[in-house]
Amino acid sequence: MFLLYAVALLEALASTVSAHGHVSGVVADGVYHQGYDPSMQFQQNPPAVVGWSCPQCLDNGFVGPDTYSTSNIACHKSATPGQASAKVSAGGKVELQWTTWPESHKGPVLDYLAKCDGDCTTATAENLKFFKINHGGLIDDSVVPGNWASDELISNNNSWAVTIPSSIAPGNYVLRHEIIALHSAGQKNGAQNYPQCINIEVVGGGSENPAGVAATSFYKADDAGILVNIYQKLTYTIPGPALFSDLENALQTSAPSVTTKPLTSISPISPTSSPASQAASTITPTSASTVAVSTDTTAQTTTVVDVASSTTTLETTSPAIFTGFPTGIFRTDFPRPSHGVGGARSSQAPQAPQAPQAPRPSGVPLGFPQPSGAPVTTVVTRSVESTAIPTFSLA
Repeated sequence: MFLLYAVALLEALASTVSAHGHVSGVVADGVYHQGYDPSMQFQQNPPAVVGWSCPQCLDNGFVGPDTYSTSNIACHKSATPGQASAKVSAGGKVELQWTTWPESHKGPVLDYLAKCDGDCTTATAENLKFFKINHGGLIDDSVVPGNWASDELISNNNSWAVTIPSSIAPGNYVLRHEIIALHSAGQKNGAQNYPQCINIEVVGGGSENPAGVAATSFYKADDAGILVNIYQKLTYTIPGPALFSDLENALQTSAPSVTTKPLTSISPISPTSSPASQAASTITPTSASTVAVSTDTTAQTTTVVDVASSTTTLETTSPAIFTGFPTGIFRTDFPRPSHGVGGARSSQAPQAPQAPQAPRPSGVPLGFPQPSGAPVTTVVTRSVESTAIPTFSLA
């Protein structure tokens, strides 16, 4: 265990100089916006970008647990607000694109929002009140040190997407996006926080104005999700405040429409029966047998026809037992109905519409389906030893 920890620590230290990274681009509702780059401080006329500036971040450094009580934990070291804003619809998505991220720096990814009192371009980090809208932690620990949210970010081309809650009130917000690297978190002050702040303008939405908290109250140096050895089997607790309680009521689903199509035509079919009924009644058509199926839009009719033929045989020992309508006549793949907020799912699937019951024509034995749906006339022709006898109609 110690050897594994030592090797991982050396790899992490080797990557410190060249790796880490920062958010260089933001895609809000499909529109790209340039993020902040530390080198912009050396430009004579730096562009106005949506990302907060961090002149002290030339090394793509981090904020440690020993400074959790300072405003640096909000948007990074001495960060100042961006001078542009990315417009996004409530319920829309924001994608945050990192320049890179080292695989050794495993840990959770978290997202917060803070509403600005007016224009976010004049906001100050210490006055922002954040509420958490998204987070991801340890996904799978079957192989130590496990698969983390940071690994998902890397596999997604070093990008992370977050959905803006659709119920929050429109206005100007600071989106705080953060990775916490835990490769050295087994020792005191070993965790590394990489906060990045982005100005966004939320349009549309509802009327929710969640109460937030200052970033200085997010974490403590000895929190279970901050002081932790990831090089062992563990159940990880994501640090920080609870998620915004509404969060779109994530379990809510929209009601699907259920459409039934009228039955206008039927291909030739043979009645189906259970194994038990097959022993009692068997109809065996030959290659020359014919089954005529037609529709009648004015009335439901059953026709008995005498035809001289020797192409179909009928063996009956007892009346057939009706076991259901032929396969394919009715839809059974109706979607489940949705439920409101907090609604429980039904344990039973919705039932297909029941076929209307029509009077059975005289002379038709049990075991044949009742007429249903659009009016259908079915004519079955058969004979035994070229002697015309009444046939049974499937309606």
